[in-house]
Amino acid sequence: MMVVARMRIVAGDFDDARVIALLRRHLEGMHANSPPGHVFALDLSGLKAPGISFYTAWEGESLLGMGALKELDAASGEIKSMRTDPAHLRKGVGAAMLEHLIGVARERGYRRISLETGSGPAFEPALALYRKRAFVVLVRQVFIQPFTRGCPYIVEVYAFDRR
Repeated sequence: MMVVARMRIVAGDFDDARVIALLRRHLEGMHANSPPGHVFALDLSGLKAPGISFYTAWEGESLLGMGALKELDAASGEIKSMRTDPAHLRKGVGAAMLEHLIGVARERGYRRISLETGSGPAFEPALALYRKRAFVVLVRQVFIQPFTRGCPYIVEVYAFDRR
């Protein structure tokens, strides 16, 4: 794995066309790889909502990825809209963003961080990252629909508990 040497993670700028393009690609990917009605990714208006902190990862002028943290209550938050730009996959961008979001959650005093994700090949790299960082499945919903050609599509809610 090639690692990005000078990555910086900053508050996201919704006026930057590169950020909007990555968000659009993220939403398109979620809709292409999830059954209708089972996409929980936030769109632009959702990411701008109160209680959402949105971050982007950069190397120089290159946008590497994005992620958000939603406050659920004073003790818990939810990771939303994590995506690495396809040109920067396998460089540690997702891991760095996840660590950043966990750090923000710790600063806020959250005892639990959760996330909701799907299943299948498109989700496997993210699932492996969450498992490696000790997120565990709390809820698993299995759907069998025409979208999945009779195969189960699984929506999982993961949580990372701060001990």
